[in-house]
Amino acid sequence: MKLQSVPRLRRTARRACSIAATCLAALALSGSALAEPRDDDDVVLSFATVGDSRQDPVSPDPTTLPVSGQDKIWLQNTKAWSRIIDSIKHQNANFLFFNGDMIMGYGKAGVPAASDATAGLTVADVTKSDLMAFYKQYAYWRGMVAPLMEAGTYVVPVPGNHEVQCKACGKKAQVENEVAWRANMGDLILDEDRFTALFGEPAAFPDVGNTGAADNLSTDQSQLTYSFDFRGNHFVVINTDPVGHDTHAPVQWLSDDLAAAAARGVDHIFVFGHKPAYSYYYAGSDPTKPSGLDADVAARDQFWSLIEQYGATYFCGHEHIFNMMQPLAGATPPGHAWQVLVGSGGSPFDAAASNVGLTATDRMYAWALVRVHRNGRIVVKAYGFDDSFGATQLIRTVEIPAARR
Repeated sequence: MKLQSVPRLRRTARRACSIAATCLAALALSGSALAEPRDDDDVVLSFATVGDSRQDPVSPDPTTLPVSGQDKIWLQNTKAWSRIIDSIKHQNANFLFFNGDMIMGYGKAGVPAASDATAGLTVADVTKSDLMAFYKQYAYWRGMVAPLMEAGTYVVPVPGNHEVQCKACGKKAQVENEVAWRANMGDLILDEDRFTALFGEPAAFPDVGNTGAADNLSTDQSQLTYSFDFRGNHFVVINTDPVGHDTHAPVQWLSDDLAAAAARGVDHIFVFGHKPAYSYYYAGSDPTKPSGLDADVAARDQFWSLIEQYGATYFCGHEHIFNMMQPLAGATPPGHAWQVLVGSGGSPFDAAASNVGLTATDRMYAWALVRVHRNGRIVVKAYGFDDSFGATQLIRTVEIPAARR
């Protein structure tokens, strides 16, 4: 064996160290190496949140072309969503709150009519119906998230407009679709045995039986708008598109729910809904066309005043984009509440690649990981990867102080 000179050995060692450092840096941002360290400041719990994974067969994002035969049938952006799922699994989140639009839906999931009155209802009538489409799409999405549950992350679903609304009915929520939601998601809301098996303790003060009466709604809102406590924190899911009151939060029910949680002395309050309270106007969007609850500013303000009053944080989707804002930070007096918009789970991006002036994160598949610390700190870290499916990046970190109540 020929001995190398000392200078050459040094050069070889430096090259090996450089390669190792590069590899380690790449691994640190890969989907399989996103585990969050448990630092000296004990973490009480952590949760991930994202929404909007469904594919659009008519208007897919150009970066997903050609849409695979699989995704044309099951209507998911399987490539992006499965990568996010894998990342969340490796981050060891206690929960995944999915903020709606997990399916394309948008039909009317009732019993189909017979195409031929004489022949009666046929197999083709059933298989081609909206009812079958809803159940098929739910089943595929549930199959994708099942490994998270097996790995220890409890999946908490939030209804979106594509789950409860019917496009052909004027983009209005339908009772048939609310029923289909409960049929396909109700076992998660809440599975007390599985919850306890995962965490060694049950959810506290679960309220999943909202009738809708508090907000004068015409349909049962059980398992659509609901809440529970866990380890001293309060979690609320709201249906932002109840039948007859589309694009409105259930303000009265929420007011009662948050007051009760505050009276119990919860440490933090986290609210999850599909539509944002404040639309995010990215470069090239139309500021005269709000996409969220701000379509009715007065009703939105009622909702947001509760978020501010109880020091809550609001997580949402609907806009296929990532953004974090404190909507009233510049108001007099200033507001402190955060809105975390993570409608970036795989659906076609709202911001076109050709738009001038976009921020770097406007076309990223992104999710948020929230860690609640024993000393009251809430640290929100947003992760994402670009539309070319490059390396996963930590794209923003925000620390939210203890609630001001």
